[in-house]
Amino acid sequence: MTPPDEDSLIRKDVSALPVPPNLADYEQARASFRWPAAARALSGLPGGSGLNIAHEAVDRHAQGARATHVALRWLGKDGSQRDFSYAGLAAWSARFANVLDALGVQRGDRVFLLAGRIPELYMAVLGALKHRCVVSPLFAAFGPEPIFTRMSIGAAAVLVTTTGLYRRKVSALRERLPQLRHVLVVREEAGEPLPVGTLDLAALLEDAAPQYRIGPTRPDDPALLHFTSGTTGKPKGAIHVHEAVVAHHATGALALDFHPEDVFWCTADPGWVTGTSYGIVAPLVHGLTLIVDEADFDAERWYDILGREAVSVWYTAPTAVRMMMKGGAASARNRTFARLRFIASVGEPLNPQAVTWGLEAFGLPIHDNWWQTETGGIMIANFAAMDIRPGSMGKPLPGIEAALVRRTADGGVALLAEPGVEGELALRRGWPSMFRGYLGEEERYLKCFAGEWYLTGDLARRDAEGYYWFVGRADDVIKSSGHLIGPFEVESAFMAHPAVAEAGVIGKPDPVAGEIVKAFVALKPGHAPGEALRRDLLAFVRKRLGTAVAPKEIDFVAALPKTRSGKILRRLLKARELGLPEGDLSTLEPGA
Repeated sequence: MTPPDEDSLIRKDVSALPVPPNLADYEQARASFRWPAAARALSGLPGGSGLNIAHEAVDRHAQGARATHVALRWLGKDGSQRDFSYAGLAAWSARFANVLDALGVQRGDRVFLLAGRIPELYMAVLGALKHRCVVSPLFAAFGPEPIFTRMSIGAAAVLVTTTGLYRRKVSALRERLPQLRHVLVVREEAGEPLPVGTLDLAALLEDAAPQYRIGPTRPDDPALLHFTSGTTGKPKGAIHVHEAVVAHHATGALALDFHPEDVFWCTADPGWVTGTSYGIVAPLVHGLTLIVDEADFDAERWYDILGREAVSVWYTAPTAVRMMMKGGAASARNRTFARLRFIASVGEPLNPQAVTWGLEAFGLPIHDNWWQTETGGIMIANFAAMDIRPGSMGKPLPGIEAALVRRTADGGVALLAEPGVEGELALRRGWPSMFRGYLGEEERYLKCFAGEWYLTGDLARRDAEGYYWFVGRADDVIKSSGHLIGPFEVESAFMAHPAVAEAGVIGKPDPVAGEIVKAFVALKPGHAPGEALRRDLLAFVRKRLGTAVAPKEIDFVAALPKTRSGKILRRLLKARELGLPEGDLSTLEPGA
């Protein structure tokens, strides 16, 4: 690989890659790929009784050559470690399925999980899927009201949590959740008394049988319920089905380049869709060893894990990358990452500086990709064998047809074919992990489609080589003096300045221009806000973007408000600037 040249291109030499990539010829792969063939790569339930995510993730491996292979290596924040083989994980998830069965939990009942990254969470996800329940993971950092809202919308029948989380966040909600029949708790301290109205999960698992026969499961049976926040109003519950595992398997191979002996680390919490789709399902379906770290972000700890655990494929978030960038590349360069061969990021577009920082720190570029809670899996990616244009989302996966469209007055869309034209990103429906509804909100779901096209609400452009570039959410785009300005472009210009750690950009109403561009900037350690730096930043960005696009105002902030998945909440910056209602803050990072 060579560093980016004047055309901002990181060139790949396929023959120099450590392992032959699964997708070596992009055009050939797109021409030959078919979803029915991808489905046949999985085994299906014995006797032809359907398709179940948990069977594909653990049971089929437990019954074959990978039975003793480490499926999950759990790293406790206290330094402890537990390994689970595929046979072991199959047995523990079977025990959980039997626990549900003994409690009278039925097929289709919704099982919610409120816990940190502890082994019982992974057992419960897989066991509930075996029992054909619908699984809904929640962030452990949620407060009581976000928890109540989601469990109420989802009609939670079962909750798996810890004793401490239950006491602090759930116990006062029980009377308001009449459908919540069972709360299974993991003791945070040995021997501590159980909260009233809860059951000891460890004791239940110990008494349950380690074998479970999965019942017939249709590919379109609901399996996962992921909540996503809108700009206002209550969160939406996106429904995904067991057939999604076909996309999890295919995209793991194509977008993340999984190979059988990989050690994979996805840093996302299972409370976020990435932490389920790629932090549980996809790596296990491929029979990999999955690293799970209980602790919160710490750059030095992460570097240690990457080296000590011989991680070969690492999937993380732009926020984490930018936080590591704050400390410079020296910590990474002073370590050896002997097996690390592929790094990817998702959650928000990755600034070009972050893509190329990977070369400086690890000798590897960071591969951005794009998808949504609603898509259930990666849709657009920078592939292992493909040249990278830093700042680009990449190209659509085989089996995914993407387009840029303009909505028309009659409710349809017009396709925009010319390179460089901005439009709304749309996907032709039909991929297996596409969401099948918003729970209880059919009309809201139908509005996401125009004929055969799913309308993402993201604005993008496509260059002449077919790379897609994120512009912004439709409601984030700034209209200034007749110009349409994407905030991401302006933020990336700020990121090129050596003093800037992060930047967020909004449109501020102006009586003459309609809107002006205002930036909120967080600085790297060693740099202090001041008028001289403000003038320097304005001149720096104006030189790169021109006066029509460059910001007119800058505020220095300690940190930008972000969701737990790493997305900068520009609408919250705007609401606070203008004194408007802040909307749903349930996914906001604590303290933001």
